Amino acid sequence: MPISETWLLPDGVADVLPEQAQVIERLRRKALDFLASRGYQLVYTPFIEYIESLSSLSESNQDLDLATFKVIDQLSGRLLGVRADMTPQVARIDAHVHQVQGVARYCYAGTVLHTKPQGFNTTRAPLQLGAELFGSDSIDADVEMIDVMLNLIKTVDLVDGIHLDLGHVGLFRSLVKLAGLNKSTERQLSDLYQRKALPELAEFTQALEYGADFYALGRYASDLDALQANISAEIFAFADEAFKHAFNVLKTTYTEIQARWPNLNIGIDVVELRSYHYHTGLMYAVYAPNRAAPLAQGGRYDGIGEHFGRARPATGFSCDLYVLSAGQHQQIEKVVAPKGTAPDLLEAIAETRNQGLSVIQLLGNDDLNSVPNATHQLVNVAGEWKVETI
Repeated sequence: MPISETWLLPDGVADVLPEQAQVIERLRRKALDFLASRGYQLVYTPFIEYIESLSSLSESNQDLDLATFKVIDQLSGRLLGVRADMTPQVARIDAHVHQVQGVARYCYAGTVLHTKPQGFNTTRAPLQLGAELFGSDSIDADVEMIDVMLNLIKTVDLVDGIHLDLGHVGLFRSLVKLAGLNKSTERQLSDLYQRKALPELAEFTQALEYGADFYALGRYASDLDALQANISAEIFAFADEAFKHAFNVLKTTYTEIQARWPNLNIGIDVVELRSYHYHTGLMYAVYAPNRAAPLAQGGRYDGIGEHFGRARPATGFSCDLYVLSAGQHQQIEKVVAPKGTAPDLLEAIAETRNQGLSVIQLLGNDDLNSVPNATHQLVNVAGEWKVETI
């Protein structure tokens, strides 16, 4: 590479400049402080692990496996993975490192790395922040997690106009099991649902057992009452407890969140099947106007710790602080102080910094013009040091 190009970064990786970095750090601190107030304990996890430790989700989520960078450990010769998601690491902590009998709550914040961008105009190195709850399979745990997620968005001042989407993988999964579909047919159906291709779905499901129910699932994906009215009585009333349970969990969760957040726009989509191979129940995501990517998303993934020998019910969510902070910049106020070591000057500089302002003292032969983007200066007026706008 020519010297003139050595400063360039790989595609999907970018520097974060001071004006945005200050916003991101403020969001991170506020979010972690909020999660601590709700009883979620902060953990730090290593950036790299043996690939076996990171595969508790990869085995059931091929997308995550493909997103994971893999390298050879020069010390052991074993295959290492650079974390693409912190959830498996927190599950490992819950299973072995910090075993808690009963409910355990954790939160985290750190950079993850993806082999390719996971969405339009997204980075390959997101700054992931999230919370996980282990040890409870009740609806109350899912409701708590959704409420925490919404309050976190509110805490970081991004609550206006947000929209919550709810879904449940159990509806689709139970129909697939009843119909005895093979993996290929299951993938085709999932693709049709994701594309909202109703004409294609109607044609495709004609030849399937329970085809009318598969079509109803897509046709009435956003209306639980209409779905209940159009799903066959054989399934809803008699045949499948898993389908009824998933339906009731979704409806109860909707009601409870609506009671807590009466002004929130809540939508239902029972065929939003992102990462449904590793989710085991309720799924949720929060969106904002004019944002393509969700601000935060999560769901239930019971049994994740089985890979580590301790299967536990679990639910959680995560977000990318770069996505949360998109479009936000904060001017950095810089106070310029003259050079010198006079006690009153040094005392004035220290006091100004104690007030939360950034003070830069001039060096050598520097003058005010040597400090780019300076906003204020410290001046001596009648023997008293004062901060004045430039």
